[in-house]
Amino acid sequence: MSWKKRLLIGCAAAFVVLAGYTTYSVARPTVLTTSIEIEAGPERVWAVLSDRAAYGEWNPFIISSTGDLVTGSTITNVMRDATGKDSTFTPTVLVATPNQELRWLGRVGPGAIFDGEHTFRIEPLGPGRVRLVQEERFQGVLVPFMRGWLRDSIEPQFIAMNEALAKRVR
Repeated sequence: MSWKKRLLIGCAAAFVVLAGYTTYSVARPTVLTTSIEIEAGPERVWAVLSDRAAYGEWNPFIISSTGDLVTGSTITNVMRDATGKDSTFTPTVLVATPNQELRWLGRVGPGAIFDGEHTFRIEPLGPGRVRLVQEERFQGVLVPFMRGWLRDSIEPQFIAMNEALAKRVR
């Protein structure tokens, strides 16, 4: 067998492995889910969540957020990690239903590299009481290598934001 044929077979095998790994990493997302019960109605929780100009006053995780909360629009979020390092992301709004749900999709690279679909759901529990669920579904080829970091670094930031939002609502 010629060296060219071996090279071609090697490249084809590498492509098959890479394609399989990519499919696997996209099909098996890492999901972080946190929640908190808040003594307030959905309107009040939504008012705080959607008043992004005030995030710098209370939000320890998303310290700045600008842009229209309209499906299909791009917003700009500045996030602060537990070490104090800031990162800027420009996700696309997927859902902005007042008093119910805010969801966006952020991507690193062209997609399927490191994608995060972030959701805030406001679930009524009874008169003047809701559960705020903050969740992010991470997918892409880099995600399996970052699972531990996501759980150790990002999940505590979700919890801190949930607690700060509950305090702000009161």
